[in-house]
Amino acid sequence: MSDTYVLVHGAWHTGELMEPVAQHLRARGHVVHCPTLVGNRPGDDRATTGLAEAAQSLIDFLNEHDLKEVRLMGHSYGGMVISHAADQVGHRIRRLVYWNAFVPLDGESLNDLVPPHYVQLFDGIAAANKGAVMLPYPIWREAFINDADAALAERAFGLLNPHPNKTFTDKARLTTPLAALPMGKSYINCQQDTALPHSLPWHPRLSERLGLFRLVECQGSHELCFTDPARLADAIERAGRD
Repeated sequence: MSDTYVLVHGAWHTGELMEPVAQHLRARGHVVHCPTLVGNRPGDDRATTGLAEAAQSLIDFLNEHDLKEVRLMGHSYGGMVISHAADQVGHRIRRLVYWNAFVPLDGESLNDLVPPHYVQLFDGIAAANKGAVMLPYPIWREAFINDADAALAERAFGLLNPHPNKTFTDKARLTTPLAALPMGKSYINCQQDTALPHSLPWHPRLSERLGLFRLVECQGSHELCFTDPARLADAIERAGRD
């Protein structure tokens, strides 16, 4: 059965970096879109782009392509964005899929959900770079892509782009708690993901905010899209099915 998936990337990424995963899903007969959010496109103003603008770019994409019955997946920061899309154009969405992603409550920012040392680090980098944040390589290597060899970690790091810190500090504006929304919800948890410390985990701390949800777990790091796109595609399909 062919389903429609929209894969929403995380911070520092683009839609193009989700294409290896999308190719595996397309090979299984699905229709897959990989948009790049405002704030991560070439020439975007990292100083002024906030969460509302990024979310609106996804909403515009869904509307402009008249997408319906969508399995909408968000990775990491992308969870903040798909939460706004679900709140505003929920009639287009059949299931929300969060892949090691933030699940906000109304009035929470991404920075409210991460350890204080990340907030201090990103604020300092942004202040020195006109509002743009780049992930330091040692953090990328050890916490984000710990299941890759050195060559893949370095190659993948070179594909990342500066991210607007304002999307981390802006508060989510949701009219309805995510747990109360009528569409299906799933959470993918990569078990070796240490981008957040396991003492402050993705699951169950954030996943349980979805209310009734399907849990799909697999081996891998926060960057499984680079290290094993086939495994991630399988997890997304299991999370997205009816």
